[in-house]
Amino acid sequence: MEYMTESVTCTPGHILCCDCGVPISPNPANICVACLRSKVDISQGIPKQVSISFCKQCQRYFQPPGTWIQCALESRELLALCLKKIKAPLSKVRLVDASFVWTEPHSKRLKVKLTIQKEVMNGAILQQVFVVDYVVQPQMCGDCHRVEAKDFWKAVVQVRQKTLHKKTFYYLEQLILKYGMHQNTLRIKEIHDGLDFYYSSKQHAQKMVEFLQCTVPTRYKASQRLISQDIHSNTYNYKSTFSVEIVPICKDNVVCLSSKLAQSLGNMNQICVCIRVTSVIHLIDPNTLQVADIDGNTFWSHPFNSLCHPRQLEEFIVMDCSIVRDLKRSAGAGMISKKHTLGEVWVQKTSEMNTDKQYFCRTHLGHLLNPGDLVLGFDLANCNLNDEHVNKMKSDRIPDVVLIKKSYDRTKRQRRRNWKLKELAKERENMDADNERQYQDFLEDLEEDEAIRKNVNIYRDSTIPVESDTDDEGAPRISLAEMLEDLHISQDATGEEGLTIYLPDLVLLTD
Repeated sequence: MEYMTESVTCTPGHILCCDCGVPISPNPANICVACLRSKVDISQGIPKQVSISFCKQCQRYFQPPGTWIQCALESRELLALCLKKIKAPLSKVRLVDASFVWTEPHSKRLKVKLTIQKEVMNGAILQQVFVVDYVVQPQMCGDCHRVEAKDFWKAVVQVRQKTLHKKTFYYLEQLILKYGMHQNTLRIKEIHDGLDFYYSSKQHAQKMVEFLQCTVPTRYKASQRLISQDIHSNTYNYKSTFSVEIVPICKDNVVCLSSKLAQSLGNMNQICVCIRVTSVIHLIDPNTLQVADIDGNTFWSHPFNSLCHPRQLEEFIVMDCSIVRDLKRSAGAGMISKKHTLGEVWVQKTSEMNTDKQYFCRTHLGHLLNPGDLVLGFDLANCNLNDEHVNKMKSDRIPDVVLIKKSYDRTKRQRRRNWKLKELAKERENMDADNERQYQDFLEDLEEDEAIRKNVNIYRDSTIPVESDTDDEGAPRISLAEMLEDLHISQDATGEEGLTIYLPDLVLLTD
């Protein structure tokens, strides 16, 4: 007799819920999930709506007790900040998962979906999912409060230059804008002979001083004043002042070096022309085209001053010009400029055209000058020079005229200038009408000197039409390839204020 063997499947037994009578699998509480949730709420005590502070000025969130941190939307840092706001209630349950629920960026709401577990009746573990709504409330942080007040500062950098022309300051302003060194300033105040930069911390002021030392020849002194102190916690509150002095030499100044310094620079003549001021002073000898660079330490060890003021520039007309081909160089002579050409010229003052008085001189502008051209220079023969180094020189070593630069029609240059520069937002006081003329001189220097132009951001002015690069006078111009496109985006997709983007020679389209 054969028996059929069948596999026996064991099915778990079911019980009835003690509340609603629904068949359920056995559990320690002997109650269904629906009835258990109706009786027990494991999220009780956890707030469903929480406020979080946000500073619109610096785009930072407040983290208690007194920290402001930078967080991107739906980032891990922002999620950790949100969970810390409900850290105490969450300590009574087990957090399984947390994630953001998408909201509009401008809705001022953050939603976090939480999954928690907790042991309830007779050891049963209940899991629940719910959403916590965070309301973003605007609150200005302490740092931005001080910036808005404009009266609170802990450090100031006072930049001074004992000269009557501000070419170096205009150049320095463009460098500060290019490298963003003005971002941490509370305010910038312009006074007669310099600029004052105010900061909320001493570290930012020290960073500015280091930047100035790398860009222009300077020296500085630091001091501090005690404002308050706490003898119990041994804390002190100081206000620091950094006094930065820039060398009193500007572009196109005629200087007289000491005999010792001139000899150390390759036996160059003492009368030189400053062609550029960057991190060092660039000098050229108009008689031999010999060039030399003087750093800040060398200048303060062997100081010298400008012989003439820019207002003393006189206009000459070139009567004759010849190029010097073969020049005998003395032993130990320094480097010769390859960008200039030595020329011997006869010039006459435009104010003395009714006379036959002419001046002979050598110049480094031989590659630019032709008979009939106008040129600006200093008349040293009829000038009262009050300088200790000049008084020790022999009279035959002092030239009658030192030519500085070729003269062009300023009105035409301003009319066809299709570019512009940015300016620092600074407070002005005791403004002089001569500042506009000095600023125009700086713009002309940018057009004439490519080496300075490389360190400056130049933006195309869309209000002025683009003309051809040819000019009847041959005045130097800035090409379009050297200009940046100035693009302003007023509002973004969220309705907030947008950014200003600068792109080289292209236009960015945004939807």
